[in-house]
Amino acid sequence: MPSWGEIGRLGLLFRQEMWDQEKKHIDVMNKLQVQHNVRPTLLWEAAKIGGFGLGTVTALMGKEAAMACTEAVETVIGEHYDDQLKEMENFSTNHPSIPLLKDVIKEFRDDELEHLDIAVENDSQRAPAHALLSTIVGAGCKVAIELCKRF
Repeated sequence: MPSWGEIGRLGLLFRQEMWDQEKKHIDVMNKLQVQHNVRPTLLWEAAKIGGFGLGTVTALMGKEAAMACTEAVETVIGEHYDDQLKEMENFSTNHPSIPLLKDVIKEFRDDELEHLDIAVENDSQRAPAHALLSTIVGAGCKVAIELCKRF
């Protein structure tokens, strides 16, 4: 099991740029929700706790497991953004916000896929039981997205 110092150093792998991008994503999405009068999910706090817990547990498992977790999460999030973009193609409205929203989603998707690449470059696929860990994390993310969409 890694020491707390090792866990701290593991955190340095996640470049400040990645953290800044994630904070920007949350800030922009929160502002868009307010601007367009969209109710946030009732599960917001649970999702934050779940994400933190998942990150903590995989970090305790080691660098490769933390990177495998990142790889799985970013894969699902990238697919979710792609699904949103496909759905927007069928919108019958010409609302002026739609092109801007599409651009935001494309930018955020590309950021997430960059994070996925960073995880792979940092040995995500060398994690013990990589396929199992990725399957579990990915499935959990898909369930969380669906629950958040409904509630």
